[in-house]
Amino acid sequence: MSGSEGGHDDALDKLIRDVDLDGLVRLVDARCASGDWAGLLRLRDRCAAATRESGRQLWPAATLAEYRLALLAPPEWAATVLDGEAGRFTIGPLSEVVAVHHTWAELAPHLPRVPVATFVAHERSIRGERIEPAALDGLPLVLDIPVEIQAWEPSYPQSTYTDAGAEHPEPPVTPPSTPVKAGDGGTRVDDAATELAVRHLVEPWTSASTGRAEVVCVEGSHLDALGALGVRDARTSEVAAEEALAWLAWSGASGGAQGRRRGMAHGRFAMWWVLGALGDLHDDWPPTNYEIESLLADLRWYRWDAHEPPGGWRLQLAIEDESEGLAWAINAVDEA
Repeated sequence: MSGSEGGHDDALDKLIRDVDLDGLVRLVDARCASGDWAGLLRLRDRCAAATRESGRQLWPAATLAEYRLALLAPPEWAATVLDGEAGRFTIGPLSEVVAVHHTWAELAPHLPRVPVATFVAHERSIRGERIEPAALDGLPLVLDIPVEIQAWEPSYPQSTYTDAGAEHPEPPVTPPSTPVKAGDGGTRVDDAATELAVRHLVEPWTSASTGRAEVVCVEGSHLDALGALGVRDARTSEVAAEEALAWLAWSGASGGAQGRRRGMAHGRFAMWWVLGALGDLHDDWPPTNYEIESLLADLRWYRWDAHEPPGGWRLQLAIEDESEGLAWAINAVDEA
């Protein structure tokens, strides 16, 4: 019997006593290479316990082990770290990490009925897996929007996770190109629902990083809304709703420069919530496709900037509702 079988793990125990992080990383690599998933889970559990009980700083090894389990292990082992407690320090939410190589059909029989399981289902739907709504029966209703991607929704950029790290591609972008003079600011309208929805969308940018977010609503045009932000000279480009919605979702998934990424399932929900605020659709949630499609038919979307140099995390949108005579401007920025 080897040292990693039967619960006896002398090699692991010595590395933990010595707080040998380099040795623990090598052991993680070795157990992944050999497919010793039981040994890898034991490494995660014992390093996490040692961190809690004695203050030994072994959480990086525990984090690496649970990341590798979610990314690489067979479904029954990957599901062991999808309990809602793991993944606090991984480079992305484990619900998104596990969705890279595992299907919902493979994972579902092994998943506990906890909120993270709902996120996994939505992440897999975003990646193109067909999931029947009944498959979520009994799961916590933490994302109260349909699991199926609706016809009006954009294509969502899909993150990739590997042993080397993660990549979170941006959606296609139409750069602002037309110089404009902002309006005089119009008449300000109190729209707390939209302001709160946008602030929730980019909350990691402002709470866990150095970003800022401003939202205004006015009676008037998108240029009046830019004026209400204090902008005078700007560049704008009108964009399709699909592009604007994809950027809202990407922003909601992102952690910004220093915050923790929340995943595309969260970003998709946050985008729906912003739309609900713009259309005053929160009271009877979730809205129907007819309600959202009617709203989108009334909205015009603009990307804008104030001649800033490129870089950082930016969500700069202006929106007009022609039927209501209202316009909004969003300026959310996290430089670094």
